[in-house]
Amino acid sequence: MKDFNNTDFENYKNEVKEKWGNTDAYKEYSQKSKGYSNERIDSMTDGLNNIMGEFAICMNGGGIPQSDDAQSLVKKLQGFITENFYTCTNEILAGLGQMYVADERFKNNIDKHSVGTAEFVSRAIEYYVR
Repeated sequence: MKDFNNTDFENYKNEVKEKWGNTDAYKEYSQKSKGYSNERIDSMTDGLNNIMGEFAICMNGGGIPQSDDAQSLVKKLQGFITENFYTCTNEILAGLGQMYVADERFKNNIDKHSVGTAEFVSRAIEYYVR
């Protein structure tokens, strides 16, 4: 399975800066990530992919987005993003959930864990932030 990697992050850097460069979250990440090594970025990528894999396991095990297990995973995802990238408010998390299904790059990458995972994550996030 090919997941996002450092090359993907580099390819999207200009797009991200253009869309979100003036936001507090972007500024926070820029400051926070100044000293990140390639190994740290690889570890962060692995961490995100592992969480998405856990969502797939939950979904394939019969879980629903509103289940305690799925909601715990949303909380875990939000904490991981806050710890490694920027403060992931519920508003930002809601936007990410929408992007996970609206942007084919994200949807296809997340669905590599299991088809339908991106939609499952998006719906779990939507329920979580209500």
